[in-house]
Amino acid sequence: MQRFYTLFVFCFLFVTSVFAQTGSLKGIITTSDGQPAVHVSVSFKGTHHGAVSNSEGNYIIEKILPGKYNVKVSLVGLQTVEKEVDITDGQATLADFVLDESSKQLQEVVVTGGNSFKTDQTSPSLRLATPILETPQNIQVIGRRVIADQQIFDMLEGVTRNVSGATKVEHWDNYARINMRGSQVGAFRNGMNVQMPWGPLAEDMSMVDRIEFVKGPAGFMLANGNPSGFYNVVTKKPTGQNRGEFGMTLGSYDTYRTTLDLDGKLSKDGKLLYRLNLMGQLKGSHRQYDYNNRYSVVPVLKYLIDDKSSVTLEYTHQFSQMNAIGSNYAFSKRGYADLPRDFTTSEPNLAPTNNHDQSILAIFEHKLNDQWKLTAQASFFNYTQEGTSLWPSGFDTKNDSLLQRAINNWDILGLSKTGQIFVNGNVKTGAVAHRILGGLDMSSKEFYHDWSQWFLYGTPLNIYNPKHGITAAPVFDRSKNIKERTVRYNNGYTALYAQDELGFWENKLRVTLAARYTSLTVSNPYDGNYSRKKFTPRAGVSYTINQSTAAYFLYDQSFNENFGTDWQGKSFDPQTGNNVEFGLKRGWLNDTWSSALSVYKITKNNVLTADPEHTAGSVFFNRQSGQQKVQGIEWDIRGQIVKNLDVMINYAYTDATITKDSDESLIGNQVAGSSKHVQNTWLSYTIGNGPVKGLGFSLGYQFQSGRSPWFVSDNAQDNLPDYFRMDGGVTFKKDKFAVNLLINNIFNKYLYSGGVYAYSGGFNYWQTEPGTNFRMSVAYKF
Repeated sequence: MQRFYTLFVFCFLFVTSVFAQTGSLKGIITTSDGQPAVHVSVSFKGTHHGAVSNSEGNYIIEKILPGKYNVKVSLVGLQTVEKEVDITDGQATLADFVLDESSKQLQEVVVTGGNSFKTDQTSPSLRLATPILETPQNIQVIGRRVIADQQIFDMLEGVTRNVSGATKVEHWDNYARINMRGSQVGAFRNGMNVQMPWGPLAEDMSMVDRIEFVKGPAGFMLANGNPSGFYNVVTKKPTGQNRGEFGMTLGSYDTYRTTLDLDGKLSKDGKLLYRLNLMGQLKGSHRQYDYNNRYSVVPVLKYLIDDKSSVTLEYTHQFSQMNAIGSNYAFSKRGYADLPRDFTTSEPNLAPTNNHDQSILAIFEHKLNDQWKLTAQASFFNYTQEGTSLWPSGFDTKNDSLLQRAINNWDILGLSKTGQIFVNGNVKTGAVAHRILGGLDMSSKEFYHDWSQWFLYGTPLNIYNPKHGITAAPVFDRSKNIKERTVRYNNGYTALYAQDELGFWENKLRVTLAARYTSLTVSNPYDGNYSRKKFTPRAGVSYTINQSTAAYFLYDQSFNENFGTDWQGKSFDPQTGNNVEFGLKRGWLNDTWSSALSVYKITKNNVLTADPEHTAGSVFFNRQSGQQKVQGIEWDIRGQIVKNLDVMINYAYTDATITKDSDESLIGNQVAGSSKHVQNTWLSYTIGNGPVKGLGFSLGYQFQSGRSPWFVSDNAQDNLPDYFRMDGGVTFKKDKFAVNLLINNIFNKYLYSGGVYAYSGGFNYWQTEPGTNFRMSVAYKF
């Protein structure tokens, strides 16, 4: 009863707050020659409320409490313009700004890298109307500038270097597995939870506008998720500007890549907008017979019904053709790294593994009034995979040079439906300001997985003198539809939630109170149908020490499904967790760069770990190990610390320990997939004046120590060696043209991740990274 009473109180606050009033600010920003100033930031000094000017130079900032404010207009590399405004209840205040620079000078600033690594606002898909500085949670945003500077192709590459404590563990060249705060983080796209046991396909960066890493509890904010956090990939949407960008990349290992980004209006009245992103890629590998060829087609339409409502439709089709899954591993009984980087267990005549990731996203947005906005969105994902998997059955008992390979089919069908309706409000009752969020989440995921056709592959392979091209290609029976040859797993949830962020003392002190009620459902042929329900509270406090500094405290709980079944075919109980976190955020030097420091402790129950007692050959099972505790410190710096020098520096200490387990020998072990120390740095300097204006230099490194394999199958838990990789590049940008040369792994280090495989006689396995390699890209904006 107490739980439902709390929900009733939140709903009451939500409804009664509608009648409070706020004002808004709008206007137009122009350059000295009378042209509209595009993508210029407008913000309320000391509050971090703001907006960005559109293609006509117009801006609007809504839901502002009455009072006098100083408003500043800025773009990194330009002189800031300030003006005092008076916001009145229920009225729109007008304020126009004129920049000293001409439209040509403004374009030069943007092209030569004036857009900093720092971002102050989250995307609308995170549902938060609160600026990052004032949010009682650690949120790090990776924008397009960073992605382009580091020449990141997809989520499988160097995205994690830009966020403290985030690491990429071994992968199969199709979907990203990213760990943070002691466990795998959830994968979201446009605010939708797209996480599946396998899939969907990792997002290509050609379609991505930004990536938002949300540290800590994810259960309340968007959907059910791990208490470690999640990452949210925000795809490119129409902006209303008629523009485009064409890019080409050549690189090591026969890498050829082309992208095209078109953005504009389809109707004369400017109501029908479009965005089209195309990508084609042929990409080899440092390993023999290895490749990952991809293409993507992402059209988006947005219709502005009126000044209050809009509809957005987005279709995504990503395709990847790759080598047999598992062929990117090396194996040895003698220890790690005793084979060359190009070693493979694959054969040149193996059929490719094909992955299709298709989705449809619909978004409806409507401003109820100046204080309230309604958003409804729905998505449908269809992920398919058809291919093979290679994994050894073991070494010869008398000759540790001879490896017996095994092969099986690996076919997947994943179907996911998600619907969300939520409202945001910014109102005031008496002396207390309210930022209200409430809504409904629903999701249903079906999963079909077939790897039933397994057999030994060829004669034993001498790993120190491999002979390829003599083994016949396997033949699998796919005469039946995948739904007919495997079992169906279904996980779904329905959730109601409400949040009120109460602002006191002119919004200097913010208290967040929230509640979520979630019902999980599971259906499979082994365990039948069952459901679990749980109430999860959320409480946070954020205090603005001064206009650029805020401290916060957060307590949150999570509740999410555990995919799959145990060795008996029984489904797992949901995973539950809670998090306690303290943090300090600050903007420096007129907010040109920012820092975030957080200290946290997470407790997780019903965590899935490997079940060695019931695993044999290529058949793997998990079990609910009991409890894990993770605590640590994280520190992030990003932005322009001095003129023309952008930096990204982060560090994380993570103490992740198993505290309860049915196997008592595992208690006290480091949690699989965690790294105790992770430190990254990326520096980018662009010359702003003189004959070589637009010439830039980038340099960065990644360092990890105390690395635990993501899959631990024995009690020894031999940690991986320390990891250090240096990368750097040279860029040149002039007008609409840009060139970027990037050198990865400058010191040609033998880098890898892997673990000890205790089954099939025991052996080491590891996945190597390429040695020194380059990428050269050219881009033209029109």
